[in-house]
Amino acid sequence: MVGMLTRNWGWVALRGVVAILFGLLTFFNPGITIAVLVFWFGAYAFVDGVFMVVSAITNRHGQPRWGALLAGGLVAMAAGVLTFVMPGITTMALLMLIGAWAIVTGFAEMVAAIRLRQEITGEWMFVLAGALAVAFGVVMFVAPGAGALAAVLWLGVYALISGILLVSLSFRLRSWGRMHPAM
Repeated sequence: MVGMLTRNWGWVALRGVVAILFGLLTFFNPGITIAVLVFWFGAYAFVDGVFMVVSAITNRHGQPRWGALLAGGLVAMAAGVLTFVMPGITTMALLMLIGAWAIVTGFAEMVAAIRLRQEITGEWMFVLAGALAVAFGVVMFVAPGAGALAAVLWLGVYALISGILLVSLSFRLRSWGRMHPAM
């Protein structure tokens, strides 16, 4: 698995950059309507899912356990598509969708990180990004009545921190790949 991720470190970095940009957009324009949030979230989840799927599929040959990353990517893509197909979704349903997406994606990232643990240092960043996603998802289920503005800000915090962690991990993967070119 580490070979696959080191060869595709750029996709991990791109996922992080997209997450950072999405997080910053939520802070610069916190008063956005729920309709805009639906489309922003849909675009982010779909693009994040595409990057996860590409990362899982590209150079997967010889890697026995790439399914968790693929599954997380497919779920993220499905969450993105649902937001575009059903734009009239209620605030509560959107929060539940975001929460479920964050939990599934977070668990997929933690599973991938645990598998990396014996092969690379710095995998804790992937675990932390996954744990942050799960915690964010749980908050969305436990306290959805906090309102749409709070959800936008929470989503922004999650995306920003997760993005920073993914970019950091990508540079670790790139460095590891340079030190172990045979992978």
